[in-house]
Amino acid sequence: MKVALVHDYIKEYGGAERVLEALHEIWPDAPVFTSVYLPRYLGPHKERFKEWDIRTSFFQQIPFKAKLISPFRLLSPFIFKSFDFSKFDVVIVSATGAYFPNMIRTKPHPDPLLIPSNQVRLGQTRQEGKGEKGAIHICYCHTPPRYLYGYATAREWKKNRLVRVLGETANHFLRMVDFKAGQNPDFFIANSEEVLGRIQKFYRREATVIYPPVEVQGTGSRVQGSGEERRPIPYNLNPKPYFLAGGRLARSKGIDVIVDTFQKLDKPLKIFGRGFGGFEGELREKARKRKGAQANLEFLGEVSDEEKLQLMAGAKAFVFASPDEDFGITPVEAMGVGTPVIAYYGGGVKETVVDGKTGVFYHEFSSNSLQDAVSRFEKLSISKDACIKQAQKFSKERFQKEIKAFVEDCLKK
Repeated sequence: MKVALVHDYIKEYGGAERVLEALHEIWPDAPVFTSVYLPRYLGPHKERFKEWDIRTSFFQQIPFKAKLISPFRLLSPFIFKSFDFSKFDVVIVSATGAYFPNMIRTKPHPDPLLIPSNQVRLGQTRQEGKGEKGAIHICYCHTPPRYLYGYATAREWKKNRLVRVLGETANHFLRMVDFKAGQNPDFFIANSEEVLGRIQKFYRREATVIYPPVEVQGTGSRVQGSGEERRPIPYNLNPKPYFLAGGRLARSKGIDVIVDTFQKLDKPLKIFGRGFGGFEGELREKARKRKGAQANLEFLGEVSDEEKLQLMAGAKAFVFASPDEDFGITPVEAMGVGTPVIAYYGGGVKETVVDGKTGVFYHEFSSNSLQDAVSRFEKLSISKDACIKQAQKFSKERFQKEIKAFVEDCLKK
């Protein structure tokens, strides 16, 4: 069985790239087709992709491509249609919601952009019932494009009136493209019940939920990942008097609410991760402006997986404030080392954190509500074992087993 993997672009390392990496571990000989590959932006994670067979589009040859990733989503349908999958049996698309990778062609059929939508039966693939041979097209959907459907995004592009008008006009047509792309996969996988609901709402398709892989290590030690020298890494298991937040420091993640809250509480907070679009600089400036607050806030920048898990293991709690997270891997990673989570009650986090047993929820997206949750948390006694047991439901081994079974089942249909 010849398998190909498809990913929007490879420029940062987050939850979607962890899924891609886990898929590649199942099929290590599978080439990865992507619009553009920019390893110099991957920081300590660039070595993960070093030996992969990564096949890029014409976008790779364009100057200043790193700054053009956002506007190039307008061309992404044509980018992914340019790839040839005629020699593959299965094509698995890891769709992050940035581009339109489901516009790939895995079977001979007319240009989907030219097919009137009234000729597509809702909930049906374009290939269904045609008897056409070609690769099976499976989409692992992290989320439909957030910027098209009103969800929080990393950039505040609606502030400028002209940009907002032009953007909304473009998004109207892009929603049409996205709907047509959503009819192409033979099978959909959603990364959470939250995303399943979005697939049903925006594409009118059904999907199977397979939660993404999380490195669940438990407490004690960890072994470094594949491709590196494997050695145990000890954790400091004695909780230190600090809270932890971080990941992708994007506007949509609610990090600014966490910063505001801990400035008011004057409690120690460590923040790891790299900012996007100047947002990290805004957070640092916010901390500097509040007299005396900088002393209790520590920005650590981007860290390795080992450093991140050590920080999680030593924290009193991991604080998570994304209002409509697709799944949320970092809260599960924290629970995986026995650290409870304080999180906003929204999105996929509702499916992973157990209120009062592995963490605490707050229900209003505000600093005051988060302060109340911190106060409630400090009155509870949460078991490390309970956190680890909950996190084990989302292990990478479970993910890979379910994905392989899903693909095998698709081949029989």
